[in-house]
Amino acid sequence: MGNPSFFTIFDLPDRRHISLFARRFSMATQKRPALGRGLGALIPTQSSTTPVSPAPSPTPSSAMPPSTVHRIALNRIEPNPDQPRHYFDDERLRELADSIKVHGVLQPLLVKRAGDHFQLLAGERRWRASKLAGLDVVPVLIEDVTDEKQLEIALIENLQREDLNAIEEARAYQSLVAKYKLTQEEVSQRVGRSRAAIANSLRLLRLPTTIQRDIESGLISAGHARAILSLESTEKQTRLHKMILADDLSVREAERMARALSETKTPALKPQKDIDPQIKALEDRLMEALGTVARLKPTSATMGRIEIAYNSLDELDRILMLIGVQEETV
Repeated sequence: MGNPSFFTIFDLPDRRHISLFARRFSMATQKRPALGRGLGALIPTQSSTTPVSPAPSPTPSSAMPPSTVHRIALNRIEPNPDQPRHYFDDERLRELADSIKVHGVLQPLLVKRAGDHFQLLAGERRWRASKLAGLDVVPVLIEDVTDEKQLEIALIENLQREDLNAIEEARAYQSLVAKYKLTQEEVSQRVGRSRAAIANSLRLLRLPTTIQRDIESGLISAGHARAILSLESTEKQTRLHKMILADDLSVREAERMARALSETKTPALKPQKDIDPQIKALEDRLMEALGTVARLKPTSATMGRIEIAYNSLDELDRILMLIGVQEETV
């Protein structure tokens, strides 16, 4: 037959191949219900049964009916500037590129016209992998959508594939709220998440920048972030963040530590007057290492004592483990 297999898969009447395209997007989410109306509802289906041309050259824009698979030169496609996803795993991209070299692009990219070029709506990972694979043309579906709908499609695609980290997801929701004046309730209806889930996601953007950065990089999980968010003060949030990193706390351990921190006030160690800068520097290093308040109390030029504060017996156990004191077993 000569044509790549994706033409056989998608050479169907308009409503059928768009429906199939939407179902293929949802295959990765069989573990949970589809989000909102799904991509099928976001992509308008216009009546068209125009056959796909097997010619390798790009079809002129004027001859491109919507909702039909076309072959477009890769260098005419630009990434979506509002793409919620910012991190792409290089190793997985190379694996996908190797697969594309053998099998081709089996699922068309979704694009919209942008002058004499096209802008991605969905499929940036396939677009990047196609470039790595050295492809000249790729299969696409061309749709006419607003900028608001474009952001919705990109967000829902990534959510269905679970490709966004918690901060990227929160920023995408914030974009819908800020750029398009949507309420949290309207966002929840569009993406198929509860209003509480949207609100909790947006709360992540209130965390200190250092904590947000560690969520993005995967050093701490969204579960850890929720435990940190349960604390009201930035000081306690930062303390718990340091404890999670220093002690490799599980989410459950972080939640338990958050409860202990929220139930008790920071222990008050007597204020020191005229602290020697070297002693202050050592105290800061101790606090960094232990994740709690620590004080050095010199009693002479060569002697002194160390005071370490703890908020609960759990925190005491954690500190004792850090300094190598293990519980005796009978």
